[in-house]
Order: sequence, then structure tokens, then C-alpha cells
Amino acid sequence: MPWLDWLSLFVRWFHVIAGVAWIGASFYFIWLDNSLETPPDWKKQKGIKGDLWAVHGGGFYEVGKYAYGPESMPENLHWFKWEAYSTWLSGFALLVIVYYFAAAAYLIDPSVMAMSETEAIIRGLSLLAGGVLVYELACRSPLANYPKVFALALTALLVVASYLATQWFSGRGAYIHVGALIGSIMVANVLLNIMPAQRKMVAAVAAKQPVDPAWGAGAKLRSVHNNYLTLPILFIMISNHYPMTYQHPQNWLVLVAIMALSAWIRHFFNLRHLGRSSPGVLISGALGLLLVALWVSWPQVQPAAQPTISAENTGNTATASHPEPAMTALDKQVYALITRHCQGCHAANPTDEIFKVAPLGVKFDSWEQITRQAPQLVHRTTVTRDMPFLNKTNMTDAERDIIAKWGQQQ
Repeated sequence: MPWLDWLSLFVRWFHVIAGVAWIGASFYFIWLDNSLETPPDWKKQKGIKGDLWAVHGGGFYEVGKYAYGPESMPENLHWFKWEAYSTWLSGFALLVIVYYFAAAAYLIDPSVMAMSETEAIIRGLSLLAGGVLVYELACRSPLANYPKVFALALTALLVVASYLATQWFSGRGAYIHVGALIGSIMVANVLLNIMPAQRKMVAAVAAKQPVDPAWGAGAKLRSVHNNYLTLPILFIMISNHYPMTYQHPQNWLVLVAIMALSAWIRHFFNLRHLGRSSPGVLISGALGLLLVALWVSWPQVQPAAQPTISAENTGNTATASHPEPAMTALDKQVYALITRHCQGCHAANPTDEIFKVAPLGVKFDSWEQITRQAPQLVHRTTVTRDMPFLNKTNMTDAERDIIAKWGQQQ
């Protein structure tokens, strides 16, 4: 499926570009708002309540924030919304391409919960929609008037979502769905609150009507929520490269801990923008991440390996608790090749000297796991030919042809 790889590449590339623009704008405006200083009297008389001087790119910049608005609406007023919308749209497209088109390989893990691809997709979409709905209802409730209590409620929502996702999906699929939920909450803040509030404010200023302070307060609250969610979502975006996190037995707790510590570290920078230096926040956050790393990497007692079939299996042998399907002669050849070239890395207990955890959570300990991953396995060994990794096991062209022939029969 070369076309799907190219589609995934371009959508992922665009998603990263859009995400950089959105998160960069979020970081900048939070910094800008927190860094504004009391202006001189002549600026106050013009309605400016805060100003800022900066130097960048060989020039000086003077920025002012009005208490109400300018005397006349400028012809060109810059809005910031498409960064958020394009990030979410490309992210959702990537979710569909990678995790829904290949749900059997990347989203479903029978050892976690056996389900059909349709059921997995419905559960994933329900998690996103349900999480956004609960968050939005909470924001519109009296709970929003108590920021610290609301922060605890939002944390509880993400804890529940993380736990449910890891009980339904593969570790990698679970993490990405929590990330998709956070991203959906963030873009919903822009779509449902920040932009409507700004439109009301602009219309009121243009018509010389009073501005309801609740508009700006509500929009700023949502912007602050988005600001604290940026580092957690950035971690999730790169987490699929680090299976030691999402394959941990308590992977939901690992995710919750890293998200909480990421938000705490973001708090340090927000305080700095306000002119308050709190190195204890940064140090405690770094120590927390170190403790998580030690916990995750601490040697664990490995469970006994499940019985698997051998290359010489006749196809009719089975254990009492793990019956194996009948295998053709070609199946046995492929199984022998996977055992020789792939299981060193892709196993519950890898024997490779570098990969101590199965890359991307993909395991080939049983024939069922191999057949479930068949499209990706065939593609990576016979089309892109990037597996085995650096061809360190010296898979030959003839062996790749055998796998390609087997793939045509799947």
C-alpha cells in the first residue's frame, strides 16, 4: 500500500506544521499577556491597559493591549483560528489513516480486549465525543468559577479516559486516543468559546457598545486550559516511538503521571512570564520525570511465555488452552522466517541487544499475532524493505519473495 504510506507521510507532515503554528501561537500569546506592564499615563488615556517592548529580527516592537478597543476598527484585524482547526483536521485524518484503516494491527490488542474493527472504531470515536461533551458541560457549569477545583476535575476526566483507553485498545492506540481527546478539547475551546467570544467583542467595539467582561474572561480561561494541555499532548505525539511507556503493565498510570508532570513544568514557564521565578516547580517536575523513568525501567518479573507453534508444526497440534490453527506448507515457511528474522525484537521478551521492548508494541510470539499484522509485516519486509531493522539478520531477497507470495494469499 505505497499510496497509503505517502498519504500518511503528507498528512503527518502537515499535522506537525499546523501543530507548530498553533502551539507556537498559544505559547506566544500566553507569554505576551503575562508579560504586559502598566503603561505610561498618555497610553492609559488612549485606552491601553498594558504594553510591552521587545526586540527581535533586528528591530524594536511595541505592543499594546486595549482595555476596551481601538477608537476605530482597523481594516486588517488578524485572527488566530485556522492553526487550531487545521491541526485538528489533519490529526483526525491521521487517526483514521493509521489507526482506523489498520485497526486490527494498531488499535486492537486481543490480549487487552478482543473486539471487531468496527467496535474498536466506535469505542474510539465515543471516547473522543464523550470526553469533549463532559468537558464542555463542566466549563458551562458553576464548576468553572473555581479554577483549582476545575483543574482537579479535568485531571479526573483525563485519568478516567486514560484508564478506559488502555482497557480497550493496544497501548499505542490507547495513548493516541487520549491525545486525540486532548486535541479535540483544545480545538473545541477555540471553536465553541474563544472565537464566538472574540466575534461578540469585535462587533460590540465596532458598534460602540459595551463589552461584556464575561466574554474575555471565558475566552482567556479556555486559552489557559489549552496552554497547560500543550506539553501533555506533545508527549503523546511522540510516545509511539517509546514503547516502554505504553507497553508498561500500568501504562495508564504512566501516561497520567507524565501528563501531570508536563503540565506542572509548563506552570513554571507561565510563572516566569509573570515575573515570578519558582525553580522548585521545574526541579520537582524534573525529579518527578526521573522517578517515572526509574519506575518504568525497573526490572520486572516477566510472565511465563505462552506456548507457540514451531516451524515444524504439522498444523494439527494444539495445546489444551491455546489451540493453533492448521497451517499450510507456505505458512510454516513464513513462520520459520519470522522466528529467525523478527522475533528477536518483536516479542514479549525480546532477545535483541538493543530493543528490550517490542518496537511499536508489535509482537510475533504466535501465529495469530503474525496473521493479524500480516498487511504491515508484508509491506515492511517486501515493499519498503526497511525490516528487519537495518537488515541486521540478513534476510535475503528469496526469503522476502516467500513472504510476498504468502501476503498475496492473505
